[in-house]
Amino acid sequence: MPRDWLLLAPLARGGDAALLAARLVVGAFLIWGVWDNLVSAARMAEFTGFLAAHGFAMPAAMARLSVYAQFLVGVALIAGFATRWAGLVCAFNFIVALWMVDAPLGIRPAFPATALVLFGLIFATIGAGRLSIDSLLARRPSA
Repeated sequence: MPRDWLLLAPLARGGDAALLAARLVVGAFLIWGVWDNLVSAARMAEFTGFLAAHGFAMPAAMARLSVYAQFLVGVALIAGFATRWAGLVCAFNFIVALWMVDAPLGIRPAFPATALVLFGLIFATIGAGRLSIDSLLARRPSA
């Protein structure tokens, strides 16, 4: 009993709810972060210019790739569908952001991208949890 108290073992029962909350928050954040680029050509052009200023090759293509990747990752995380793939794409996208833009700025400015890399790795390794489409698919017998 003292060991359970020390390790807070009963909290493990909330793991699926915590994963759901993390998926919803990160997914909504990713969608919110790129929505203006999806609905406004001017904002997409601004993002393209930002990438060009930071030395990205093919900045127009990279801007679209990053924006649509973040949007689709956000949708996938919210739904809990293809969550491991979404986590890998999220981690990769923000590793590039760290490398090309944020890391030289220091710890505080690089923290959001670093957190998104880590969330991506968590989702890629742990998955979506029981409260997800992935879980429903895993329980169905394969054809």
